[in-house]
Amino acid sequence: MQTPSSSTLTLLVLLPLLAWRVHARFRRMVGRQRLSRVRPWITLLLFPTLILLLCFAAQNHLERLWWLGGGLALGALLGRFGLGKTKFEPTRQGLFYTPNMHLGIALSTLFLARIVYRLVEAYAIDPSQPHGIDDFARSPLTLAVFGLLSGYYMVYAIGLVRWRARVLRAKRQREALKENQRQ
Repeated sequence: MQTPSSSTLTLLVLLPLLAWRVHARFRRMVGRQRLSRVRPWITLLLFPTLILLLCFAAQNHLERLWWLGGGLALGALLGRFGLGKTKFEPTRQGLFYTPNMHLGIALSTLFLARIVYRLVEAYAIDPSQPHGIDDFARSPLTLAVFGLLSGYYMVYAIGLVRWRARVLRAKRQREALKENQRQ
């Protein structure tokens, strides 16, 4: 019996974490959520950082970065569309939003399908080949899907930050007007 490689062992250790994150992402993409002050900013820091790292990893395959750029552009358009379909609710309990369920399911399914495909490709089709981060940057389809999701999440996070700022600004103006009327 052949001893599993370190990348196979790493995958087995990370698989439960990956399953949990996919489940959490799916729930977040289709249900009503309280708007966090911090989460959109994490998205706006994390995804550009990952994109830069991918660009660095793909520096030997610059022609494939067009796939990433195309995915980013399409994702940005989807983010704008998704914001238009989002239900925003400022309540006394906090700020809530409900993303478009169909778009959330489609993006979650695409994300999951691409992960499953990469796992099958890496571990079932040709398990004898060593696999690393370079493989991720070499695949145009993976770059396009990552760009699509990144563009969507970044534009959506910008929209959430802007909506929160508008709601808080309107609240401050109402409170200032009430204060002026009392005096």
